[in-house]
Amino acid sequence: MGFWHEKTLGEMSEWEWESLCDGCGRCCLHKLEDEDTGEILFTRVACHLLDIGTCRCGNYAKRGKLVPDCLSLRDGFTQFHWLPATCAYRLLAQGDDLPAWHPLVSGRADSVHTAGMSVRGFALPEAGVDCLEDHIIEWPE
Repeated sequence: MGFWHEKTLGEMSEWEWESLCDGCGRCCLHKLEDEDTGEILFTRVACHLLDIGTCRCGNYAKRGKLVPDCLSLRDGFTQFHWLPATCAYRLLAQGDDLPAWHPLVSGRADSVHTAGMSVRGFALPEAGVDCLEDHIIEWPE
């Protein structure tokens, strides 16, 4: 049984917290909010710091300074609804378990990619994208 079954998000060590990230890169895609409904709309357009090949931030330590609207989930953040439905932080906050393809469950760092759950080969770099609305997508739940 993994630590995520025994601890709440707030009780996790820094290493445990960081290891929950499956490396999908979905949270690094630009999102829009429908002003009428509050619905979060995902786009295929990645933050300029996201390495689309590895699905990891190219400057994780300084991302908050380089991208002012990049949020730190660890600092008392409780609004997980804007994260993808497959995100470990959102799943655990909702009382759900990690999926079988999550690296902590599968034991393989690349399982998120082989399961087709990452943005690798799918995301677009934000450079050259003029209209985010042209790239709205829907994730299968």
